[in-house]
Amino acid sequence: MKFPYGLTDFREIATGGYFYCDRTDRIPFLEEAKSQLFIRPRRFGKSLLLSMLEHYYDVARKEEFQEIFGGLAIGKNPTEHRNCFFVLRWDFSCVDASGSSNEIRQSLYNHINARIERLVSRYRSAGYPVEGVRLDRDDALASVESLLSATSAMGYPVYLLIDEYDNFANTIMMQGGNSRERYEELVHDQGILKTLFKAVKSATSSTGFDRVFITGVSPVVLSDITSGYNIAENIYFSRMVNDLCGFREKEVRQALEGLCRVCGHGPEMLDEGLLLARTYYDGYRFCRGKAENVYNPTLCLYFFKQIQEECEFPFEMLDANLAVDETKLEYVAQLPQGAETILTLSERGRDVAVESISKRFGLREMLFEDSKDRSFLLSYLYYFGVLTLSGMDEMGRFLLRVPNLVMQ
Repeated sequence: MKFPYGLTDFREIATGGYFYCDRTDRIPFLEEAKSQLFIRPRRFGKSLLLSMLEHYYDVARKEEFQEIFGGLAIGKNPTEHRNCFFVLRWDFSCVDASGSSNEIRQSLYNHINARIERLVSRYRSAGYPVEGVRLDRDDALASVESLLSATSAMGYPVYLLIDEYDNFANTIMMQGGNSRERYEELVHDQGILKTLFKAVKSATSSTGFDRVFITGVSPVVLSDITSGYNIAENIYFSRMVNDLCGFREKEVRQALEGLCRVCGHGPEMLDEGLLLARTYYDGYRFCRGKAENVYNPTLCLYFFKQIQEECEFPFEMLDANLAVDETKLEYVAQLPQGAETILTLSERGRDVAVESISKRFGLREMLFEDSKDRSFLLSYLYYFGVLTLSGMDEMGRFLLRVPNLVMQ
């Protein structure tokens, strides 16, 4: 067995004999809206999801469809949109969040220009020459317009994928000092984030971006830019995608059964492995109502790989690279009611009640929250994976709890 720990290239995983939990059957659901926002905690497989979409829709990979998707659910019943787009992918985790607002703007422009340049080069090599694209180093939005003019002339729509759309904005919020002022500069009327998403919104209403799929950790940024981008359908509470980026217990069991066979271990080892995985990595639920809890996929892959190498359970159940981001907890502790909330949550098994999980909230609400049930703060912790849905109380409020021992 091969476990793709640290791999996010879908083609490599699908064709390389790696362990993969097929979620391609959700593609038809993801086609129901032209612009979607999908939120999950960090290290939860969002980049692999985008890679899967990229390979499925990319016109230059048409001849590879059977090789990549033939053995998967979508390969048996593909949609009409498969392999018919130019795909442009931005990854905002690559944007440098240090420096002034102007320096952040230039870092963002550099990233967008580099991705456009990569697109032109790749499609030219694949026999789809995109001619006449002019890169403007000082204004990447002009570069985007130039690209869309060129692709429109060729008759190919563009599918825009944005990974970690809120990464550098969240980083700025937690840097201390004048971070709040710097963040506000990014999202006000002339701020680069609001300007960028206004441009994307405008392009979706013409012959530019036919579809947009955005991933991130929280909806804070889109809330703060309000009308800058108000067309995305928020799908992260949908039962259809509860396990889109997580492992089901059946799948964890199958992996452990295979490892036990390879290592020559009996059912006792399987039961112990399941108990460990359930205690440390399980417990996430992302939709209202009844649904199966899911396991953090990256942590499970770490666990499987460690067992495979040593034929015994790892001494450290958590890779240091995947530890809870202490910076975020330090940030939360400084917010109104933050320290008190963290102390309450530190009591293992303790549920906290909230009237609702806020779908849209901005930095101002978090900084000046005065609600009795701390709805904005608890919602923020939910989006970052510190809390997860555990049920409803007798008053119809949502119950949140720390999902597992790793997060505890």
